[in-house]
Amino acid sequence: MSGAKLKPKSVDDTEPQGSETTAEDKPSTAEAVPPPDLPPPDVVEPGPELTPEEAEQARKKYLLKRFWISARHYWGRGGDKFAWPCTLGLLALIGINVGFQYGINLWNRGIFDAIERHDAGTVYFLSAVFVPLVLGTVAVVTTQVALRMMIQRRWRSWLTTAVIGRWLANGRYYQLNLIGGDHKNPEARISEDLRIATEAPVDFIAGVISAFLAASTFIVVLWTIGGALTLPIAGFTVTIPGFLVVTAVLYAAITSSSMAFIGRRFVQVSEAKNQTEAEFRYTLTHVRENGESIALLGGEEEERNDLHKTFANVLGQWALLARQHMRTTLVSHGSMLIAPVVPVLLCAPKFLEGSMTLGQVMQAASAFAIVQGAFGWLVDNYPRLADWNACARRIASLMMSLDGLERAEQSDALGRIKRGETEGEAMLSLNDLSVSLDDGTAVVTETRVAIEPGERVLVSGESGSGKSTLVRAIAGLWPWGDGSVNFHADRRLFMLPQRPYIPSGTLRRAVAYPGAADSWTSDEIKAALDKVGLAYLNDKIEEDAPWDQTLSGGEKQRLAFARLLLHTPDIIVLDEATSALDEKSQDKMMQMVIHELPEVTIISVAHRAELEVFHSRKITLERREGGAKLVSDIDLIKRKRKRNLLSRVLENRRSPRKAGTASNKRRSP
Repeated sequence: MSGAKLKPKSVDDTEPQGSETTAEDKPSTAEAVPPPDLPPPDVVEPGPELTPEEAEQARKKYLLKRFWISARHYWGRGGDKFAWPCTLGLLALIGINVGFQYGINLWNRGIFDAIERHDAGTVYFLSAVFVPLVLGTVAVVTTQVALRMMIQRRWRSWLTTAVIGRWLANGRYYQLNLIGGDHKNPEARISEDLRIATEAPVDFIAGVISAFLAASTFIVVLWTIGGALTLPIAGFTVTIPGFLVVTAVLYAAITSSSMAFIGRRFVQVSEAKNQTEAEFRYTLTHVRENGESIALLGGEEEERNDLHKTFANVLGQWALLARQHMRTTLVSHGSMLIAPVVPVLLCAPKFLEGSMTLGQVMQAASAFAIVQGAFGWLVDNYPRLADWNACARRIASLMMSLDGLERAEQSDALGRIKRGETEGEAMLSLNDLSVSLDDGTAVVTETRVAIEPGERVLVSGESGSGKSTLVRAIAGLWPWGDGSVNFHADRRLFMLPQRPYIPSGTLRRAVAYPGAADSWTSDEIKAALDKVGLAYLNDKIEEDAPWDQTLSGGEKQRLAFARLLLHTPDIIVLDEATSALDEKSQDKMMQMVIHELPEVTIISVAHRAELEVFHSRKITLERREGGAKLVSDIDLIKRKRKRNLLSRVLENRRSPRKAGTASNKRRSP
């Protein structure tokens, strides 16, 4: 799988079940800024005195805090160097735009006053002034949109790069499948939820600042124009100072409180809708990825029923969300229709008595609409705010799961498998290696093995004895346990899983993976395909096709062996890598590897007894209560060597070698 050099602490680029990932697959953009190397934040657990409902609210509150812990560093040290210049530029443009709004508001007063006076000269002059006002406003708003979207794009790029980097580091994307937590469908969270989580806050902050400046400016206008309103009530006169401002505030309070009450479940409903959408996408992807097995088994009807059930959940959540939108639309649309009429009706008495000009009435109407729009910002944005809330929590849930894995890597609470370098000539050594689950449950215990260069070791045992888990621990993908895994310095490991990963793109890329597609010539790739029995594909190496769906299981495993020939590693780990091949083809593959790579060290995990002939040594794991143990370590080929073969199963006892026996066995008591 990988030709990367082995490192003392970790084995990079080595993943199980065909999940290899290289830098070629990671997002590459000039706008992505390397995120800071920050430790995971401490977890805040709800107190035991809280009710389940209160604990859930505390958890959701912390999720929003967790999102901002990472997201805010875009503007900090190590963030994007353009973050603050773009932000300050956006704030300046918002202020300039409010200035243009005020200019147009004054223009409204002037033009209608001129019309009322039948002043043709002023009308013509103001008509000419209107053109630069409009052009200036359009230019400012257009630039503001461009700058706002630039911030959103760069922030999303920065945070996506950070999350993907943490997700791919140390095999965490694989380890997430082994632990509990709210991190299902991480691909949807990274692609869709993170997009909304970074786009919406920029819009919200820009909207709030714009609304605040507009409200502050035009409240002064309303107070200045409207003055006090005197009303005769039951024989008394009541004077209301700044009546237009009072009306605007009361009107906005009524509409905003109505929206908050009607949409109080918007966040919960939106969050549930997003979750069901993600589950539906995952189900569709699962059907596509397993199309061959479903078709061969004739499982279309069962899959159809499952898809209908999942989609019914989506429709149900959409129906609930539609009701929320209907209620909020009732408030927002009604407010939009009533708002322009209210100031005209309020100013009508003053206009009719001659204390207010037509221009002042129109200026007041325009200012009232702007103030109402500013105060009613929540009315217009509450649905989107709820959607952002749900998306930010989903991406924060993934961050928290990654925090847990990262924290476990830095802690000895559960025990971590150590990684280092071997002493002497040994290619690989397992020193008191124990492998456990993330909850501490033992899978494999107290394993000591030393493998010399060029040895071909077969790991056997019944199903469930921990063979594959042991292989993943060797590869560095299973972190929990005790003891150490040590490699010879500057050696390269390549792992062949049972289900080889076939990336999208050309056949050339599939054969070269995880190396770059152009790292080898066409003749070298064709020669590798020919040696593994895939010469009939030589004419298609530049063809871009869905090879993962086109190739059979046996062809995929042959292609994986072709990768071996190109990468020429020092250590090969075969995890049921010939299970899809018939016995004759399996023999050819093993003979080819031994012939082409005679010095390579091989570690095989397999059930087939026929593979023993291709190996020089066999170790057997036996499932026991408290974890599987190594129960035998025998030579399949008699060899002269000076090395210390370790196979400790019980305590520190070691069985003596029996000289002259045909099998040259070494067996633990």
